[in-house]
Amino acid sequence: MEESYSYPLDLDWSQAEMVVVMEMWQVLEDVYEKGVDKVTFLSVYKKFKTVVKSIGEERQLGKDFEAASGYSLYRTVQEAKKTPGTILKMKGA
Repeated sequence: MEESYSYPLDLDWSQAEMVVVMEMWQVLEDVYEKGVDKVTFLSVYKKFKTVVKSIGEERQLGKDFEAASGYSLYRTVQEAKKTPGTILKMKGA
């Protein structure tokens, strides 16, 4: 993982919306770096979807974040939905 990168954000969002999206990126980092409770991850993702409603925008932001960090939002969400365990931990970056 590259140590220094910027979170993809839309400058048209309110400060509260930016906080929600930044929380998503932080939790996604944690999933890869140390593991996160699956319920926590899905709860943060649900809040993220209140800001980023369109699939296209989610895909673009996810691609931008993955290009910068190596962490995939799409693969993590898919894994969270299908994994029966309580802790979500992704490999690689």
